[in-house]
Amino acid sequence: MRWNIPPVDVEPVRTLAAELGIRRLAAQVLWNRGYRDPDSARSFLDAPIDALHHPLLMKGMPQAVERLHRAIRDREPILLYGDYDVDGTSSVVILKKAIELAGGDVSFHVPHRLLEGYGMRSEVVDEAAVRGVKLIVSVDTGIRAAEVVRHSTELGIDVIITDHHLPEQELPAALAVVNPNQPGCGYPDKNLCGAAVAFKLAHALFLRLEWAPARLGRMLESFLKLAAVATVADVVPLTGENRVIVKRGLAGFNDVRNPGLRALLDVAGLKEGDIPSAGQVAFWIAPRINAAGRMASAKDVIELLTTGNPERARELAAQLNELNQERQATETDIVQKILKQCEEQPVRQDQFALVFSAPDWHRGVIGIVASRLVERFHRPVFVLGEENGDAQGSGRSIRAFHLLDALESMPELFHRFGGHRQAAGVGLPTARVAEFRERLNRHAAERLTAADLERSLALDGFVSFSEIEDGSVKEVLDLAPFGFGNPSPVFVARGLEVCGAEIWKHPHVNVRLKQNGRVFKVKAWQFAERISELQPGAHVDAAISFEADPYSAARGYPPWCIELKDVRPASG
Repeated sequence: MRWNIPPVDVEPVRTLAAELGIRRLAAQVLWNRGYRDPDSARSFLDAPIDALHHPLLMKGMPQAVERLHRAIRDREPILLYGDYDVDGTSSVVILKKAIELAGGDVSFHVPHRLLEGYGMRSEVVDEAAVRGVKLIVSVDTGIRAAEVVRHSTELGIDVIITDHHLPEQELPAALAVVNPNQPGCGYPDKNLCGAAVAFKLAHALFLRLEWAPARLGRMLESFLKLAAVATVADVVPLTGENRVIVKRGLAGFNDVRNPGLRALLDVAGLKEGDIPSAGQVAFWIAPRINAAGRMASAKDVIELLTTGNPERARELAAQLNELNQERQATETDIVQKILKQCEEQPVRQDQFALVFSAPDWHRGVIGIVASRLVERFHRPVFVLGEENGDAQGSGRSIRAFHLLDALESMPELFHRFGGHRQAAGVGLPTARVAEFRERLNRHAAERLTAADLERSLALDGFVSFSEIEDGSVKEVLDLAPFGFGNPSPVFVARGLEVCGAEIWKHPHVNVRLKQNGRVFKVKAWQFAERISELQPGAHVDAAISFEADPYSAARGYPPWCIELKDVRPASG
């Protein structure tokens, strides 16, 4: 793994630390990540809720909120048209609750992944027209649904599109399009997820209703919880406005009154009063929400998060937990089959992008499988399930490669496609999968270099064991939430002596490292195959990070631990 170590700016970092009243380690991270003056650094650290931009700055928002307000006032039936993932279901819940609080008459439709697939469908609009719906609001979908929007208009139904995905050259002819990524939108932050856009519409609605500031503040804080979960789950950058949403939203988890959310946290192992990290949301909470849409019906998620019945909430949360276990087993089976295939036909250096396809692979999990394979092979990957002459699936990418741009270079291959830079979905005839594989690889080979396919580790500077203590570690952890765009800081500790290493839960290793007389016990996840590099007496340089450790804190030990990210022989 290549280590990318930034230049060491000793004096500016020391000055920033003094101005902020913090230690060198956290100041070093802030400096390296571009927060080089006290004001921008304090804003990053505090993430105040008043740093959220005004919702009416978003193009299309004034028209959207006025039409929504009129529908609520006149008791017109409103249909929310969502998506089946965490972002889509969270968007539906946020707007459904907002409209109901405003006195509106609202229903929702979330497509079944296997029966309907992604996106808006005209037959759903036909059913809505029969029920007297006069307004459809799409959430986390719709920006490429021009034909469905046109059909809705012909039936006398207005459409408001709220979405964050990249649009085609021509926008759907909706009454209003609310998407920070649409042409001509001057909204300051382009990286919102779908639920954050829905949150903005809810905020604008409450402002239109002229709610008292105290009530408005309580409602926004409440909705930020789900917006935070969706923001983490959709893997958008945790900087700018997204940082405020996640930091403030997760802080609200110390008091969860929603029966469904409380039940979900319980099955995920989070106790009352626990504030989850972004990592815990990504690995414990979001997968259980996603499991419904992947393995069954995402409608169960909407019911879970809107029911007022604690008993029903616990029942639904238990079902999601079981579906998540089923999802994990199905995912593992497909990954193992693909890895076995790669043992028989190893991935070559000239394969800059990979496409795997087979009959009967469960379409509900292949997006996660693609993510696992990107981690393994560090190049763009699509995984497709074949059925009845059609191949459908998902792709995930590395930072250097834009998936949607790649698909837009070959649109004639697909029945449908969409997504963004890092994730996309496609449907195409099975007979054209081989052509897709060849053209995607050629497109990637023209844009990626061998260096782009190398694994690299972005480091935040150097650390001495003498600097590691409760105060300095807390300041580093206060830079959370960590995730895409704001990764957990990683430091290099040089000239360490290995005092011992033992496997504790295969394939994980506990290592004792010493520097200048100080010894720390370090957790090395997935390191069993590399334990030979950690022989007692060896001298190494180590890339390490700090992680919150509530289990250690509960036993009276420091509330943090050190994790080993990579190791190499000492540089001298």
